Amino acid sequence: MAVTIKKILCAVDLSDHSAQVAEYAALFASKCDAEVEVVYVAPTLSQYTGFKVPQSDIHSFVGEIVSGAQASMNAFVAQHFEGIKATGEVMVGYASDEILGKAKKDNVDLIIMGTHGRKGIDRILFGSVAEKVVKNSEVPVLTIRPNA
Repeated sequence: MAVTIKKILCAVDLSDHSAQVAEYAALFASKCDAEVEVVYVAPTLSQYTGFKVPQSDIHSFVGEIVSGAQASMNAFVAQHFEGIKATGEVMVGYASDEILGKAKKDNVDLIIMGTHGRKGIDRILFGSVAEKVVKNSEVPVLTIRPNA
């Protein structure tokens, strides 16, 4: 069976490091004649509903985050994927779950994503989205650590 890469899921957090992740995704896409789906997962704020904040306020705030992030995503895709068939989508939820779900639903061949390379207590407190994706993905995952 020959390995083919026709659809790449590029997961970014829209930080400065995302440009480096996009560079790898664009390289793979151009070499493999693949399309790229760029995704950013905004955190869900549903865990704050018990803090006497009205549910409607939380949903409104998340909506503002998503529309701002979608504008940033559109600019990001235009800047980093010129000449490549690429789309950008902002999703809401737990990043690893959303990335894995989208990869499966859209039948991607490769996931490319950044890792923050956290160590020690930071890693214990924040976990690792990249680690969860690598451990649970049905397709290969390329993780990009930020330059020092």
